[in-house]
Amino acid sequence: MPAEVCDPKPSVACRTVWNVSHNDEVTRFFHTWLDGLVTALMWGVMAFVAALVVRHFVHKAITRITRQMANGAVPGRFRDRLEGTQLLAHERRRQRMETLGSVLRSVASVVIFGTALFTVLGEMGLNLTPILASATVVGAAVGFGAQNTIKDLLAGLFMLLEDQYGVGDVVDTGTAKGTVEAVSLRITRLRDVNGVVWYVRNGEITRLGNESQNWGRALLDIPVAPDQDVDQVRDLMQQAADELASDKEWQASILEEPTVWGVQALTNDAMVVRVTVKTAPNQQGPVARELRERVKKAFDEAGVSLGSLA
Repeated sequence: MPAEVCDPKPSVACRTVWNVSHNDEVTRFFHTWLDGLVTALMWGVMAFVAALVVRHFVHKAITRITRQMANGAVPGRFRDRLEGTQLLAHERRRQRMETLGSVLRSVASVVIFGTALFTVLGEMGLNLTPILASATVVGAAVGFGAQNTIKDLLAGLFMLLEDQYGVGDVVDTGTAKGTVEAVSLRITRLRDVNGVVWYVRNGEITRLGNESQNWGRALLDIPVAPDQDVDQVRDLMQQAADELASDKEWQASILEEPTVWGVQALTNDAMVVRVTVKTAPNQQGPVARELRERVKKAFDEAGVSLGSLA
């Protein structure tokens, strides 16, 4: 191949045209007008195919890892008594891992295809410095304009990583309190006891209380008349709580033996006695309501008068 037809170091495309045509004019025309475009296309196709292959294996690895984490054993000290909550914990973990896996796959795709694009541009002989500088300026402008959205996304990502709450948890975000119905990187959807749906931006949650993580506590302050016998009241409340804990229908919801803490407050009109029960997650409400009914019945049978907190 004559040196003047192609460059001293000819491209694969130019060499191929010469080997096929053995014509100086055809090869020179191709080198002048089409060589750069064909070479760029070849590099682009190879980079795109390589990016697809790498992306496939990276996505497969991320999916496998997140799936294994989602299907892991449910931790906890009360595995034999948390049969009703294990499915909820597993579903919560599955949704958290799916969301996290989706984020990781998206980030991996952007990095892989971005690297392939800049590789092709570099092979085409383009000066990437102005492009990178312009991209930095545009990125800074977009980041400044969308800082609240970025704040929400980062807060949602850390929330998922730290497992602060999940679907089914009862949480208090400060601005709203309710049961978590859906969690995304930007928004958390709650439904309160009145049925109102609240959409809370993750970046705006600066204080959060979770009533459903690991275990809960049913706490009852029962006011009785101040002239009642304290020991009798304590015994009646302890008996009612023990009967509840031994009831087969409630055994899965109660994790420890109930405890009567004693007199919590004294006024002219009432003596407040406190009883507590450690419960499974999200079970403190039902347990507390059932215990109130049993205590009331026990007081009625024993003739114990309730006090007034007004």
